[in-house]
Amino acid sequence: GGATWNKITPSNISSEIGRISVDVFDAASEVLYATVEAKSKEDRGLYRSTDAGSNWERINGKEFGVNVRPFYFARTLIDPKNDSILYKVGLNLVVSKDQGRTFRAVGSGVHSDIHAVWVNPNNTEHVVIGTDGGVFVSFDRAYNFYMLKNLPVSQFYHVAVDDQTPYNVYGGLQDNGSWVGPSQSANGIENRDWVNVGGGDGFWVLPYPKDPNIIFCEYQGGNLMRHDRRTGQNKQVKPYTEPGQPKLRFNWNSPMHISATNPDRFYYGSQFLHVSYDKGDSWQTISPDLTTNDPQRQRQAQSGGVTIDNSSAENNTTIFTIAESPKDEKLIWVGTDDGNLQVSENGGGNWVNVVGNIPNLPKNTWCSKVEPSSFERNTIYATFDGHRAGDKKPYIYKSTDLGKTWVSLVTEDLKGFVHVIKEDLVNPNLLFAGTEFGLFISVDGGQNWAQFTNNMPTVPVNDVVIHPRENALLMATHGRGIVVVDDISALRQVTTEVLEKPIHIFEMPPVVLRGNASFQEYGGGGEFVGENPKEVALITYYLKKRHTFGDLDVEVYNEKGELLKKMPGGKSAGINMVEWATRLKGAKAAPTNNTQAIGGSIAGVSLPEGKYTVKIKKDEEIFTGTIELVADPNSVHSADDRRVQSEAAMQLYNMTEQVAYLYNTADDIQKQAEKAAEAGGKAAKDLNALAKTLKDYKNSLVDAEGDGYIDTKERIREEISELYGAINGYAGKPSQSQLDKLAGLAQDLGVKQNEFEKIKNGDLAKVNTKLSGDGGTALKVQTFEEFKAKE
Repeated sequence: GGATWNKITPSNISSEIGRISVDVFDAASEVLYATVEAKSKEDRGLYRSTDAGSNWERINGKEFGVNVRPFYFARTLIDPKNDSILYKVGLNLVVSKDQGRTFRAVGSGVHSDIHAVWVNPNNTEHVVIGTDGGVFVSFDRAYNFYMLKNLPVSQFYHVAVDDQTPYNVYGGLQDNGSWVGPSQSANGIENRDWVNVGGGDGFWVLPYPKDPNIIFCEYQGGNLMRHDRRTGQNKQVKPYTEPGQPKLRFNWNSPMHISATNPDRFYYGSQFLHVSYDKGDSWQTISPDLTTNDPQRQRQAQSGGVTIDNSSAENNTTIFTIAESPKDEKLIWVGTDDGNLQVSENGGGNWVNVVGNIPNLPKNTWCSKVEPSSFERNTIYATFDGHRAGDKKPYIYKSTDLGKTWVSLVTEDLKGFVHVIKEDLVNPNLLFAGTEFGLFISVDGGQNWAQFTNNMPTVPVNDVVIHPRENALLMATHGRGIVVVDDISALRQVTTEVLEKPIHIFEMPPVVLRGNASFQEYGGGGEFVGENPKEVALITYYLKKRHTFGDLDVEVYNEKGELLKKMPGGKSAGINMVEWATRLKGAKAAPTNNTQAIGGSIAGVSLPEGKYTVKIKKDEEIFTGTIELVADPNSVHSADDRRVQSEAAMQLYNMTEQVAYLYNTADDIQKQAEKAAEAGGKAAKDLNALAKTLKDYKNSLVDAEGDGYIDTKERIREEISELYGAINGYAGKPSQSQLDKLAGLAQDLGVKQNEFEKIKNGDLAKVNTKLSGDGGTALKVQTFEEFKAKE
């Protein structure tokens, strides 16, 4: 149980030993394999023991796949049923069938850098590997793999947005390059919507604000590129060492920054701060070495421990974060990976290291983010990350005097070391902190924090950006891709006064009526599909206390005061959101065996533009708010065209329900007549005749005899639904043919309504007269309102 231990390291190893990976054979625990990192090439490699480690045989010491980067890759896995079969992770997965004496490398398009491998003990042909590019599965003992593309497990270092409509999202992926993708796409955001703009390990990816075709991206170690979407080509634009300068040192994750006041001013960091005014074609160095320039931190050529490992991830004494103040173009902040925090008030002419003014910050702690305030010139936020030195405490500081004095914004509510701090663009008291364990939010300037857990996993949040137009917050996570909160407007309105109210309805931005495009696709479940922004209005309110007893209803009324929707409201203490669909509920439709007609009548009509009243009823109290629906400002359709479409769709919606009323009412009377006829009496013959008449009438309204597939017919119900689906599915003016067809169907419906009136006033009235004279109960005709009230 671990009380005592015996050392079983292979005794014939004489040189310094580093990392050792051991696996035990499931079927015979005395069989062990060990991958040993050692200083001497004669000692490193794969070892095997058949006596629980008392004796070892060096099986393989020369294979690249066995010895590659032992600090990074080490694990060896024994097949659960056959100790001659081994799997060794590494740059590639290698497999042996002869106890490790020879190996084959796995191909079939598997991403490099394999870190995990699992073999199904019940079916050893089934192998799963975890790589820097995702999860891959094999069912033929690692000869062929396919990727699980439905798992959103990407690792983003940074995220950025542009001002296109819909806006685009930019980000750099660990070992998977640089990417741009839309925030909205037909059928959802799929893998194919994303465009690769750079290779290697991707980090910062920034769109050039003046030209949507130009994107800045990079890969590890300061390899800055400028991508042109028109050609698909990349141009290297990194700064090079100038005459008289020492060799430039770039962080693995080198920072770039575009000025908020001048989009042509582009910053990049080595140990120096560089600025370009021509998209990277030329550079000026505007600082001295801003790091500690400690030689002891510049020994990456000897890094890696027992085995040298110099990939540029080991680089230190470099700039890691850059920000120009949005309030003053001459005010620049720089944080370094060796614990300096530098500020210049004259565009880089002079620099002051203010890190010494920060209380209770361990020396040389990595500065992970600088965030100048958008409201006050002299206000700056800074975060620090000490986890590489074993310090996993959170560090967030704020200064209001250009770094002369600082206060900590850390409370016990914060969990995990901090990667990023973001000040809201509208409310200076609203702060977002990305930590190793998720997103934390403060609505009081950092005095209190709460973790965001709404559909948000516990995952590192490396970066945060806020879209200035859409009020959306985007997070770059290390393991769950990019997470989007579509609208943070409610959070911006949270104040001390609001928190003291029993209930408060937040003002939300106008809801834009956009018809999401779609197309026919049968992709199955093989790929992850990101959600589009929902076509709903969010009714958002705050409850000081949980509503425990009784109903809490949310009602929406139009400008005429008519109730459109009644919904159950959330009762939890805190912020609650109720989704109100900006379309009417699907029309009540008569049954049909024509599947095309069913599809055409499912969707409700989009609600018209205008202001709507929201009422929240809590016990006997009523709280009132408003919500506004507006047209898409980028719509290609004129207001008149949209009005014609809306009126035509609404007319067809009502016609659908009128046909359903006629059918349902005729069916109801038919059933009453058949039941009354079974009782006999003088009216039985007339009742049966009426039932037959009503059955024939119903069949004239709908296709009741088709097979629901290819043997279908069209009656007025199907014709209305087909036209309704076509007009309701297009946001612009219907064609003249469609409008003419609508006019014809309206006349046809009038004919059917007249036919029903004749039945009511003729055969039905005759039957009811006989039933009354016979002491029976008259057949009832439901009203349209009664029909609508039915579930």
